[in-house]
Amino acid sequence: MVVGRGLLGRRSLAALGAACARRGLGPALLGVFCHTDLRKNLTVDEGTMKVEVLPALTDNYMYLVIDDETKEAAIVDPVQPQKVVDAARKHGVKLTTVLTTHHHWDHAGGNEKLVKLESGLKVYGGDDRIGALTHKITHLSTLQRVYCGHEYTINNLKFARHVEPGNAAIREKLAWAKEKYSIGEPTVPSTLAEEFTYNPFMRVREKTVQQHAGETDPVTTMRAVRREKDQFKMPRD
Repeated sequence: MVVGRGLLGRRSLAALGAACARRGLGPALLGVFCHTDLRKNLTVDEGTMKVEVLPALTDNYMYLVIDDETKEAAIVDPVQPQKVVDAARKHGVKLTTVLTTHHHWDHAGGNEKLVKLESGLKVYGGDDRIGALTHKITHLSTLQRVYCGHEYTINNLKFARHVEPGNAAIREKLAWAKEKYSIGEPTVPSTLAEEFTYNPFMRVREKTVQQHAGETDPVTTMRAVRREKDQFKMPRD
């Protein structure tokens, strides 16, 4: 997800971005060690807006995006509708907009119930399979902050470490993410600038990533790294 301006009225979201890779081994492990009621909310100040990170299900995140000036809010991927309604009431804001990253049940599955709990909601998404859809998005502007839909940071960084074992930025970010996870805090958001230092899928032009993949072209490197990630067995450390 990306914070900006546009859907909540005069100031709001300019665009929505889905920023996480496909499921790996993380969800099963998180289900054992970290339940939703033990995971902490996090409020991020984005100038004229606030973003409250709401843990959901086993490893999902919902995002309540609050416009401080209009006291309106949008919710991203409201898979647990009552939790969303309670959060909006806590902040004293009017929920006006739903932004759904994709049609999977753990992202879009709460839409139908939420529109019954809160009448008049505008539901945005890029897929006709999304429940209660009222507005289809066809264009996303450039991302600034990255809000992932799942808590996969540690496992993604373990894969990044496998691709670039000599990358200090990966080691530092992994240590930071483990500390955050150990105290139940979210590891989001990140920034694009950060992602370019440790995310192998954004580093396919780097020689170290190409050498790991045995390729010299960014496109074929991306294909090789994606294929390897699909089969990657996550280490325990």
